Amino acid sequence: MRGRSMRVLLVSLVLSLVLGGIVSAQEKVTVEFWHSMTGARLEVLNKVIDGFNAINPNKQIQPVLVGTYEEGLARFLAAYPVQQEPGIVQIYEVGTQAMHDSGMIIPAYQIPERLGEEWDFGQYIRPIVSYYSKDGKLWSWPFASSTAMMYYNADHFRKAGLDPDKPPTTWQELYDCGLKLIEAGVVKNAMSTGWPDWMFENMLAIHNLEYADQGNGRAGYPTKVLWPNEFTDELLTLWGQMAKDNVWLYGGAEYNANGAFTSGEITFLMQSTSSLDGVLKTVGDSFEVRTTFLPRLSDEYARGNSLIGGNSLYVSNRVSDEELRVIFEFFKYLSQTEVDAFWHKNTGYFPATNAAVKILMDEGWFKQSPNHLTAFLQILSGNTDTFAASGMRMGPFAQAREWVRDALEKVSRGEDQRAALEYSANQINSLLRDYNEFLD
Repeated sequence: MRGRSMRVLLVSLVLSLVLGGIVSAQEKVTVEFWHSMTGARLEVLNKVIDGFNAINPNKQIQPVLVGTYEEGLARFLAAYPVQQEPGIVQIYEVGTQAMHDSGMIIPAYQIPERLGEEWDFGQYIRPIVSYYSKDGKLWSWPFASSTAMMYYNADHFRKAGLDPDKPPTTWQELYDCGLKLIEAGVVKNAMSTGWPDWMFENMLAIHNLEYADQGNGRAGYPTKVLWPNEFTDELLTLWGQMAKDNVWLYGGAEYNANGAFTSGEITFLMQSTSSLDGVLKTVGDSFEVRTTFLPRLSDEYARGNSLIGGNSLYVSNRVSDEELRVIFEFFKYLSQTEVDAFWHKNTGYFPATNAAVKILMDEGWFKQSPNHLTAFLQILSGNTDTFAASGMRMGPFAQAREWVRDALEKVSRGEDQRAALEYSANQINSLLRDYNEFLD
């Protein structure tokens, strides 16, 4: 009897361990994901996350909108010291150096290693990997990369007797075209930009000019910006004249200028590719939207490349192995060809993987929607092997952009461009000194 009781006890113990293991294995692990996606992009992001959660009932991603890109970066840096940070945070490209210096993250290339897995980072588009890499290793996960391009209203061209198949390719051509549109009574203002600070950075980059010293912040911590200079004198003098003649309408920060374009108030909008699907949906059949490359100042300057923008994903270095497993599964899901292609088609962000680009080409997507191809061709057609074209790295980049916006606002109001840029350059140089002293 005693032996039978012992056997029952052993069987019960084994069943308890097995069943307990099953229950434990089925416990749901949820990872919070802080992001800054709004408007049409938010709807698409939620669909992607819902898709992952539906097939991974025990591995869940909980999205949390935390404000603008700038606010998202500030909130993460403030939340980490008090242990209130999420497992995943979406950070725009401006925050790259600050995140590298923070000591708060697991570099992307270390995630598979920590989990005993392997992952081919060569599957991602080269300019994206180059931008977010440090010492040849990827530090953040590719997700929503973009660049700037020029949107234009083809119907406005026709009304002014212009050829919509021949959009301007230089700033002088854009200026002349804008004057014709205004003189024809089609618009009161011809052009505006989203992210004016980023457009300034792009103008330097596509002319292969560095924003700051120390190899644009890629060979060391920058100590000063390299403008104003001859190029910015020529460019911003022209911008100032365009503002005086009502061709250039200063549209404010980020996506504020989009409304003027989608309502037909202006003909040209320089904006991120990430706005493409939102713009197309808003415009509908009101007018024909086309896109083209950013204008150059002249061919007297070398050819660089437009800059990677958008955002990538970082992981807190305090996540548990269980949470990291959920995160890695989510990142792998985002990299699936069908998911990556869906994200691109419905937002305008670049497909992050080479496989997604291939499937999109094979199915004729870019012929069906050439507007989605424009920025992709632009980012791949320039010179990507210089510090200038690779993009700027600096710790206080978010604050620096505020000073660039301040200068451009002054130029748009008719103030002296050289004085405006010099003042902002001095403020940014002070920020760089403070940041470098803090690191020391």
